[in-house]
This record gives sequence, structure tokens and C-alpha cells, in this order.
Amino acid sequence: MKIDIIGAGICGLTTAIALKEKGFDVQVFEQAKEIKPVGAGIIIANNAMQVFEKFGLKNIIAKNGNPISCVKISKPNLDEISKINLEYFEHKFGVGNIAISRGVLQQILSDRLGSESIILDHKLNRVIKSTDGFQLDFENGGQQKSNILLAADGLNSIIRKNLFQINSLRKTNQLCWRGITPYQLPLKLRNELNEAWGKGDRFGFVQISKSEVYWFAVKSFVNKRDELSVNKIDEYFGNYHPIIKELISLTPKEKIHTDELIDLKPIKNWSSGNVCLIGDAAHATTPNMGQGACQAIEDAYVLAECLGKYSPEKAFRNFQKIRFQKVNQVVKTSWALGKVAHFENPLAVNLRNRIFRLTPESVNRKKLDKIFNLDIN
Repeated sequence: MKIDIIGAGICGLTTAIALKEKGFDVQVFEQAKEIKPVGAGIIIANNAMQVFEKFGLKNIIAKNGNPISCVKISKPNLDEISKINLEYFEHKFGVGNIAISRGVLQQILSDRLGSESIILDHKLNRVIKSTDGFQLDFENGGQQKSNILLAADGLNSIIRKNLFQINSLRKTNQLCWRGITPYQLPLKLRNELNEAWGKGDRFGFVQISKSEVYWFAVKSFVNKRDELSVNKIDEYFGNYHPIIKELISLTPKEKIHTDELIDLKPIKNWSSGNVCLIGDAAHATTPNMGQGACQAIEDAYVLAECLGKYSPEKAFRNFQKIRFQKVNQVVKTSWALGKVAHFENPLAVNLRNRIFRLTPESVNRKKLDKIFNLDIN
């Protein structure tokens, strides 16, 4: 059975690896001319690391990243508001949480899959459903017949736009800057993900290797993203901790990636016949829980398990049945958390901080337990 995947991001590559493990013939079409590093990091949370352990990738990912055993929310001066100890989950599931360069992870996955399964410089322009499958039209003039098609082409999925019902993207009115800079955090911060919440803005940072820190900065805007400029980012976060200001100043402006935070309003159907949406194409979420890529990695594992048992159409239905509730809860919670993190009224900010400070760690642990637990039944 030959399966075509559109998109060689983390979702597409992981899905291809999972399917090859099951004996399927897989090819991945990628719009880029080469797979090259991007200036962003990623937290591979416990649930995603469980999946990678099944594929024998746990050790190489851990070797190329940095272990994270704690998540902290703080004030702009890094005074702690809330803390979640992740060691409990490390012991329970036998894997940790790893911070790593997104480009490094993508290269690890690409190497594992093999270049022969990845077709570069193939940007999908249009997909047409026919009686015997699908016709893929690419920007370079190439065409491909496909019988079983997986859409791992992200938030702005061409496949979703061409083959599925009208669906809508939701804007947060928040702009996010991301960067990686040579830096070594103080020892006490080296194995933590820290996120500092201000008034209408926030800043997160984490060590992703011995010599590099990944950081992200998010700020609300009123009408359109052009109100904010990367050239003023030092000014926007001028009242934050000196470490934060140093991370910003050490990163060349031209190497800072800028994106508006957008998610996909939950849709009812992820599949139609022999085509299925996966990852962000099916359930794009804001990054406020650090679960966007992790849920896509879970998708890859569950979908491969389903295709190993059933015909494609039945497998796709079962895949959505298993994954639907969990991923939509992540999308919903992440959206709400992003709004709470950007309160601007001083009274609301103080109340928010107090509630988070007083929330027992057992409550947060229970919520994470649901996210980290892999369930394919």
C-alpha cells in the first residue's frame, strides 16, 4: 500500500517513519528545496518522547538536546508565580522532556526516514479528487496520482482548503518573535522552561544545548500586526529581567522570526474517503501549552497503528475517534491560557498571579497526566 504525505515538517516526517515501521511504502512531498535549520526551538514533551522511544529515537534526541525537569511561570523580574515539577512524569513513563533545536530534530527525523522517501521542491498548488484517487498539481509543473493521501501541510493546508468543508482560522491578536542565541543560562535555570508574564506580553526561554538558548517573546496588538516592530522588541521588554534583555540584545534582528499566533477553529471531519488531515492541518493550536508538535507526533503514532489494522477509510475514522477529544481539549485550553497570560488590567493581572500561585501542584499534575498519557484504545 503506497501512501503519499504532503509536508516534511515534524508531523510529516514522524508519520512517514511510523508508517515505514509498519511496512508501508511512503513518500513525502516537501515544498522547500532543502531541509535546513530554522531559528526556533521546541520542547519535546513526555508524550512525544514516549512515541520517539518506540521508534528508537529517544537517545539521539536526548543527546542533541537538553533535559527539562521543571516548568515555571514568573513575573517579568523572574519572581516565581507557579512551578510544575516534571520528574514525576519522568519516573512514571520512563522518558523525560527534551528541549532541542527544531532544525536539529527535523534533521534527525529526515536522516532516520531516508532521503529516498523525501521529494523536495514540490510545493502543492492544488489537489483534485477523482474516481480513482487524487491528482496532485505542484508549483514546479509536476503532477502525481495518489490513492492514499495524508495532509501534513500545516495551518494553511492546501488539502484542507481544496477537499474539506469551509473552516476558519482564529487570530489571537498576538505577535510572536522567536530566536536562538549562543548563551549559557545560570545553573539553576539550565534545566527549566521559564515563561515570564507581564501585562499584555510575555517572554519564555530554555536551554536547548550546552551553548544555545531558544527564546520567544509575545505581545498583544490592537488592530493589526504592523503596530509592532521587531526593531522595538528591546523597548517592549525593557522592564523584564536582565537575562531576558540580554537574550534579546544578543540575537541579530535579522535572525528573529516573526509570526502572528493563529489557530484553527475545531473542525468536525479530518478525513474523507482515502484522504486524512493530520497535525496542524487537522487541529492547529496556539503554542501556549507547548503541545502543537507533540500532538502531531502522537497523531503519527496513532494513525500508523490504525492503518496497520484497518482499511484506510476505517483507519482514518478510528484515528479521529481516538484523537479528537484530546487534541480539541488542548486547542481549547491553549487558546484560553494565551488570553489569561495577556491580561493588561493591573487588578486582573494580580488576581491571575494569585490564582496560579495558589493552585496546588497536584491539580496541574492531574491535567498533565491526561496529556502525557498515550491512549490508542
